[in-house]
Amino acid sequence: MAEATVWTRVAVEEDADAVARIYNEGIDDRVATFETEPRSAEDRRAAIAAARGRYPFVVALDGDAVVGFASAGAYRSRPCYRGIGEFSVYVARSHRGRGVGRALLAALIAEAERLGFWKLVSRVFPENAPSRALCRAMGFREVGVYEKHGKLGGVWRDCVIVERLIPANLT
Repeated sequence: MAEATVWTRVAVEEDADAVARIYNEGIDDRVATFETEPRSAEDRRAAIAAARGRYPFVVALDGDAVVGFASAGAYRSRPCYRGIGEFSVYVARSHRGRGVGRALLAALIAEAERLGFWKLVSRVFPENAPSRALCRAMGFREVGVYEKHGKLGGVWRDCVIVERLIPANLT
């Protein structure tokens, strides 16, 4: 499949319909999240608004169409963790395998750096080879496995823990 020609930018509330659609595809696919209930555009609009200026939230566009998003939120509530973001990346089914995830993760890292984050972390299902490969390609390291981290469809699922330091903010 050919690489997509995409560009990225910080998400705005008007992206909420597309973000909800893409997120719901990920929920339906059962390969990237423990979530099982669809998200509404209103829910995603609130998430985008809440992130503004505080947490990185970016979208990828192919022309005028949003084809993916990446966001990070609080890792833990304690003040000592304020510079660690827990992230997710979702790409529309129609654009998977075309470099959109790489563009999104690069933009997310840059936005996290701009906002003062010093680390990004996530959890990836072990069998999600494309996501694990993307994280490795973007400088993330696998630091362990949470065994039986949660049930999805009544089945226990493990999660691979990934992290990447943002050296510019470690001084």
